[in-house]
Amino acid sequence: MTLRTKALAVHLFTATGAVFAMLALLAAVEEKWSLMFLWLVIAFFVDGIDGPLARKYDVKTNAPEFDGVLLDLIIDYLTYVFIPAYALFKHPDLLPGWTGWVAIIVITFAAALYFCDTRMKTRDYSFSGFPGCFNMLVLVMFALKPDYWVILVIVALLSAAMFLPIKFVHPVRTERWRNVTLPMALAWTAFAGWAAWVDFHPQSWAHWGLMITSVYLLGAGALQQVMYREKL
Repeated sequence: MTLRTKALAVHLFTATGAVFAMLALLAAVEEKWSLMFLWLVIAFFVDGIDGPLARKYDVKTNAPEFDGVLLDLIIDYLTYVFIPAYALFKHPDLLPGWTGWVAIIVITFAAALYFCDTRMKTRDYSFSGFPGCFNMLVLVMFALKPDYWVILVIVALLSAAMFLPIKFVHPVRTERWRNVTLPMALAWTAFAGWAAWVDFHPQSWAHWGLMITSVYLLGAGALQQVMYREKL
């Protein structure tokens, strides 16, 4: 297999995320929440490994007719933002009445601006501001089912955090603490799949795993800024 063929195969692999997004959306429309999240977890896994493959086979040089970054952003918006926001709105027990409308408007609007922000990445390939991973937030909300005001506050804080000078680590590309961050991201994926598989059973240990790994992934970058006095 030539290098060009391998590079094209990476683009094709990335594009499967759009298929998983559609399958997740169809499940969400039918309110099959566990199935929806299983498809989103698969899409999250694809997103985690297509980047290293793209760099390994240098897709910008060997298959330049397809813009892998743009393709990745399109799929990320669907799987990280659009479908999770819809699920948060549609679930009957999370955001009643006007609160659901507020959440989906804030999430989709703020994330659309963030995803086209040219300042998204920092010098160490972390994210400048919360990277719009509302799929992670919504999955945890489905598992824990907190009061609606808690969800609204978290949505507002994370939406604002997308545009604040706060660092959020990239599990693969941020070199500092990668030996901890990457296993944490893999563990989060496993716990997410486990929680969805058991239909978010309230006594599942997966919920504790989701909380611990989510807190680390959300706070590691800001902690690095404080400890090492980093500037974005």
